[in-house]
Amino acid sequence: MTTALVKGNVLLYKGSSFLKQRLILSILSGKCVKINEIRALDDEPGLREFEVSLIRLLDKITNGTVVELNETGTSLYFQPGLLYGGTTEHDCSLQRGIGYYLEALFILGLFCKQPINVTLRGVTSNNIDPSVDLMKTSMMQTLKKFVLDDDDLDLKIKKRGMRPLGGGEVVFKCPVRKQVRPIQFSESGMVKRIRGTAYALRVSPAIANRMVDTAKGVLLKFIPDIFISTDQCKGKQTGKSPGFGIHLMAETTTGVIYSAEQVSNVVTDGEELSIPEDLGVAAAQRLLYEIYLGGVTDSTSQSLAIVNMALGQKDVSKIVIGPLTDYSIGFLRHLKEFFGVTFKIEHYESDDENQTGTGSEKVLLTCVGIGYTNLSKRTI
Repeated sequence: MTTALVKGNVLLYKGSSFLKQRLILSILSGKCVKINEIRALDDEPGLREFEVSLIRLLDKITNGTVVELNETGTSLYFQPGLLYGGTTEHDCSLQRGIGYYLEALFILGLFCKQPINVTLRGVTSNNIDPSVDLMKTSMMQTLKKFVLDDDDLDLKIKKRGMRPLGGGEVVFKCPVRKQVRPIQFSESGMVKRIRGTAYALRVSPAIANRMVDTAKGVLLKFIPDIFISTDQCKGKQTGKSPGFGIHLMAETTTGVIYSAEQVSNVVTDGEELSIPEDLGVAAAQRLLYEIYLGGVTDSTSQSLAIVNMALGQKDVSKIVIGPLTDYSIGFLRHLKEFFGVTFKIEHYESDDENQTGTGSEKVLLTCVGIGYTNLSKRTI
């Protein structure tokens, strides 16, 4: 990734990589962004439908946002408005999952003027983005660490929807806060229980049970406290396309949640037919791998923790996570460009790991928050 060029108050970028990150941080920092050569050499140049849909969603929760696109869609100028929030509805592009859009709301929601109450419609689970189940468990738990009073923080799954036609619906509610608090969290603890949900939409309900049986077959070798429920959706709650999937979460003694999931392929797109037993085994193995990677968040929630650490009060924040994902590394670079925040990255070894030699290499992230304040929040 090339470093951004700064021209006045405008950050200049090239290419489509990390577009969502750049738009989110543009809104938080108030800095304009100009992105050129977006897929300029592709057969279909310019912004994709799901990226335009994201820009429309960001426009709905802000006031005064200015967006300029050239004719081919290969050049984007984004001038952020003020975060307003409020109640809104949005039909997400079916090219990506609802999780793609929810991540932006998770980061921006706390700093709006009005509490967010957003209804999103589209695909609830796919093989690219985090599913709404993962957002509700792992990422929601990560976000709550930075908020003192989190009673109003809620994500409800009203309908499930699979690719290619979607039909899912979720409601996300988020309170506004003046600031997020700094955290110092290093102990991930021991896994005490595993929970999960298997769902089958517009296919035989027996498929969900088959996924549960094979997933439990793998996990029972490691821990006895396992309960995986089946979500037997009926009628309108099944969305518009057939499909099935499984979401698993492991909770530790310190409240850390690791998540993993698997979703069936779309046969009409030429993908191979998914076998329920294979999905159950793959999800269980993925969960065990997340536990092996360790840290106080799973790999999907790393970026959410990193952003809130940087925006926190002017105090030291420390967390221990597993190996940094490419997406998290992108956020670390962008935070330096938009806010001038740098993180200290160190190798971390706990006493338990020194004795047993188990677990992956951990990373200790340390930074001093910039003291980002929600100026729109009304004070009594």
